[in-house]
Amino acid sequence: MSEWKSKYRLITFDDDRGVMTVTFNRPDKLNAVDARMHTEMSWLWADVARDEKTRAVVLTGAGSAFSAGGDLDWFKNMTQEALDRLFVEARRIIVDMLEVPQPIVSAVNGAATGLGATLALMSDIIYASEAATIADTHVLAGIGAGDGGVVIWPWLCGMARAKEFLMTGQKLTAREAHDIGLVNHVVEADRLMETATKMARRLADGPQLAMRGTKASLNKILREAVNLTLDTSLALEKECFHSEEHRECIDAFLEKRKPQFKRA
Repeated sequence: MSEWKSKYRLITFDDDRGVMTVTFNRPDKLNAVDARMHTEMSWLWADVARDEKTRAVVLTGAGSAFSAGGDLDWFKNMTQEALDRLFVEARRIIVDMLEVPQPIVSAVNGAATGLGATLALMSDIIYASEAATIADTHVLAGIGAGDGGVVIWPWLCGMARAKEFLMTGQKLTAREAHDIGLVNHVVEADRLMETATKMARRLADGPQLAMRGTKASLNKILREAVNLTLDTSLALEKECFHSEEHRECIDAFLEKRKPQFKRA
């Protein structure tokens, strides 16, 4: 194992002749993102970018989910220091992912929710199993969609649809996501990894300078969108963490009830 990989506990790596499979590995929690995993995600893309042996990446989740997004137990007990660190890391995750020169193929094997959806959709080529679902559920937790969803959803499915899905948190099936342009391909669950890895192998075996230049040129468009919106959306999301509505959403979810908001 490369020395840099030894610091990871909740993300695993498998190398095969230039194709690196990166797996979110907290399957008992549907790969929900807690403080440790979020920190590891903030290291991930810079480490991958520097790995000279890696020519393509497959991104997936262990078990039955890609990633269920933020761990609500973590949110409920968030200190101000942890909140400040979260948003420094959040920006780094998105910016660094766009700077990775190697092509990233996501294999969405189950629920991709919140940050999980963002990471799946910011990959370069997106495969989803028929069992997959995609949703940006920030608003359902009483927080703004600030971790990159406002960057990528409008580019993939258009502004009108992005507003609808980000403001409602509606869950989409893999087929629905495909039909509106969020994912490239939907495949049978038992063929997902084989199919995604085959594409990654094709990319890894192709002309690297030309391919990386093409990706960099296309991602320049997304970097401009990041410069335009990410800091604002992160700041507005952070503001929501201090709201009564956010606390009520978290309590209601954990208590399995409908949130009750105070109205004037």
